[in-house]
Amino acid sequence: MSPAERLAALAGRWRVLRVLRHADGSTVRFEGTADWVPDGTLLRSVEQGRLVQDDRAFDAKRVTLWRAGPDGIDVLFEDGRPFHRIGKGARPRAEHDCPPDTYRLGYDFTTWPRWSVRWTVHGPRKSYRALTRYLR
Repeated sequence: MSPAERLAALAGRWRVLRVLRHADGSTVRFEGTADWVPDGTLLRSVEQGRLVQDDRAFDAKRVTLWRAGPDGIDVLFEDGRPFHRIGKGARPRAEHDCPPDTYRLGYDFTTWPRWSVRWTVHGPRKSYRALTRYLR
């Protein structure tokens, strides 16, 4: 699947389930939806739902911009700053350097239309692993 085809296939609503496991043993869970909607030449991803941490629940929202290119899909922060690039293939890897922390991501599209992304974040400010699953 080309980057443009993969991006087009993301359009619409997805169910999102995310678990973050911090180095200190604490766990955070997010459950909600992600809507990929056209915004000019890209898709705007709006994730919203409930975040549960320490038996407390909060409303949560995250917006990113996704744009297909020849070598993959560029994921941008809401303000247009680069976040990372999702390469071609069924299990592309990505990295985001946010000094002094580093984010390593592994996407898995092998069970499409279900897909996931694993995060490993290391640094002096943050240290956690996360798994996000997307389901139609």
